[in-house]
This record gives sequence, structure tokens and C-alpha cells, in this order.
Amino acid sequence: MDGVIYHGNRVLPGVAEFIQWLHDENKEYLFLTNNSGYTPRELSQKLARMGLDVTEEHFYTSALATAAFLRDQAPGCSVFAIGEAGLLNALYDAGITMNDVNPDYVVVGEGRSYSLDTLTKATNLVWKGAKLIGANSDVSGPIENGIVPACRALVAPIEMATGTQAYFCGKPNPLMMRTGLRMLHCHSAEAVMVGDRMDTDVISGMESG
Repeated sequence: MDGVIYHGNRVLPGVAEFIQWLHDENKEYLFLTNNSGYTPRELSQKLARMGLDVTEEHFYTSALATAAFLRDQAPGCSVFAIGEAGLLNALYDAGITMNDVNPDYVVVGEGRSYSLDTLTKATNLVWKGAKLIGANSDVSGPIENGIVPACRALVAPIEMATGTQAYFCGKPNPLMMRTGLRMLHCHSAEAVMVGDRMDTDVISGMESG
């Protein structure tokens, strides 16, 4: 969403008119975001502060995709998670518990909780056998005065230290796109993907048909 709908705390030109057109034409739409830090409610409120009326059912995040993947792969599993409310709430809602001793998975998203201590903890848990999951494969994200390291960059030290390759659940993973299409009750031939990143948004659209 950052870079397509807004940049920092500024709505990009034409966005308000586009969303109004979607409403006026009764178009089904969904914001698929790789940002795992926010819940759908927080994203809805963020847009409301910018003057945009978008209710929370119009958002699907990489945090929700990650939680759904783990729920389907290992119901009732436990994780050591590094991330913000969006990721933690999604995991709890999927029946996944937190475990910093012997978790089944180490799950990494964006967030201010990332530190040398949490990185070291996560690294050792993966080294001892926990599977490594990244909420998304974005290397960086835009901010108003530059860029910020994103999930892929935060996972990389754990991969390098342990020799383990992470599995990423967000775009361009087809799982996220297929879920989005199901939520919209449509086939890929009836949908349009709009995004600003070739490595995630555009590839997701192309590989989904």
C-alpha cells in the first residue's frame, strides 16, 4: 500500500478518486499488502485519517497469509515471533501459541521489536531445529525520507548464520493471491492487479493468470 495508495502519511494523487470510483461502480476490491505490522483495522483507521473510507474487510496482509499457512500446515503449532501487532494478532487468532523455548517455527515480520537479542534468540532456535518463516520477501520498503529494511533483509542474517532457507508467505507467493481471489469470489481472468513492485506485485499478478 505504501507507494501505491500513500507515501508515509500522504495520500498519493488520484487515489481518493479511484476509491470513490470503486464504490460508485460497486466493484469488489482488496488491498493485498506485504506489510505485516498492521492489522486490517489499523490499516482502515490509517486510511480514515487520510480521508479515505475503506472498511477492514478490504485488507489482506502478509501476516494473515502467514498465520493461515501455519494453521493449515501445523494446527496448534507454536512459534517464536518477531513482529508487530498485525503479525502477533494474526497468529493468536489462528490458534498459534508463542514459545521461546522449543517452538515449531520462528516467524519474522517487520517491526521495532527486531534487535540483536531477538535476532540471536531466533538464530539459535532455528539452529536447534525450528523452521524459519518470513512474512514476506520484501527487501526494503519506502518511507518519507528514504527506505527502511523490510522482512527479507531482517530474515537474511538468520539464514546466513544457520544455513537455513526461509519460506516466505506474502507476495509473490501464489497462496496469498489465491486467497485474495477467493475473498473477491472471482477468477484471475476477472481481476486486475495494481502495484508498484516488479518483484512482488507484478510477478504475483502475472503468475496468477
